[in-house]
Amino acid sequence: MSKLGNLGARLHRGEVGYDFIRNRKIWYGISILITITAILGLTVRGLNMGIEFQGGAVFTTPKTSVSVAQAEEFAQDSSGHEAVVQKLGTGGLRIQIAGIDTAESDHIKADLAKDLNVDPEKINADLVGPSWGEQIANKAWQGLAIFMVLVVIYLAIAFEWRMAVAALVALIHDITITVGIYALVGFEVTPGTVIGLLTILGYSLYDTVVVFDSLKESTKDLTKQTRWTYSDVANRSINGTLVRSINTTVVALLPVAGLLFIGGGVLGAGTLNDISLSLFVGLAAGAYSSIFIATPLVADLKEREPQMKALKKRVLAKRAQAAAGEELVEARTVGGPLVDDEPQDAAPAVVGQRNQPAARNRGRGRPSGKRR
Repeated sequence: MSKLGNLGARLHRGEVGYDFIRNRKIWYGISILITITAILGLTVRGLNMGIEFQGGAVFTTPKTSVSVAQAEEFAQDSSGHEAVVQKLGTGGLRIQIAGIDTAESDHIKADLAKDLNVDPEKINADLVGPSWGEQIANKAWQGLAIFMVLVVIYLAIAFEWRMAVAALVALIHDITITVGIYALVGFEVTPGTVIGLLTILGYSLYDTVVVFDSLKESTKDLTKQTRWTYSDVANRSINGTLVRSINTTVVALLPVAGLLFIGGGVLGAGTLNDISLSLFVGLAAGAYSSIFIATPLVADLKEREPQMKALKKRVLAKRAQAAAGEELVEARTVGGPLVDDEPQDAAPAVVGQRNQPAARNRGRGRPSGKRR
């Protein structure tokens, strides 16, 4: 068995582990800091919305020797708007200009044909109205809201309302971070981005439900014992599923990383960035939130219940009693018997055979005469 497999087995048995619950304030602070950074990036820079959401035109040209930088300059000079240019596998260019109408697109198309030295009839122009993009955005928000409501209802029925609240907070945490990264990086938001955002919610929820299921099974009849608190069991549940969560996240991230860094970065397939960045950031944030946010938050909510408070008091009292007993044993072992531990008039211990009193030996000697 591999080292990772051995570690996973030891974590599952509780032989080793990291105290995630005790250090939850650290993870809360890190998440708050990342979330604030994402919100600031979203507020200051904003999202780079694609033409599907704000309207515009996409011009696809035949094969040309003009570079991407030159094409961007030509398109901006002709339209007066910022242009996004991508090199296609056919050798042509995809020129995207937002905020223009049909009349402007005809003029821009003629100028691009002249600047790129291509036939105007071979340039394909696709116009997108802003109302269509607005409909897509509204449908996306409606789908997100319905998804959230269904998730909360399902988790409240399958587990309990505290776990539903914790899962909802984790999902909002993942979405906020992903959208903030888009704002900071400046990637274009397209319908593919929306699909990616909705997809990562399922991955994030999967990791969270795995931990919650283990926690639910481990906390049955928890109040009938005095060995573990709810936080202790929650911490064991996280450690028991830690390797599984890491493995599933890494396996999911590898192909997404290939799309993002190789397909979008090395090969220049910019259209892959729309969905791959949201998937990559969302998967990583989902794995983090299921371990460091959702389960510790459930432990916080459960520890406020009266019966869990009483259980914690009993467990701590028993542990204090056990610790006092260990100190007593240690003191006897290291420093000898304590004061008044033995009676003062106790007889000293005798090593070896005692000498018998002389009175008992009188008359017991062998007779000097012979028997008749």
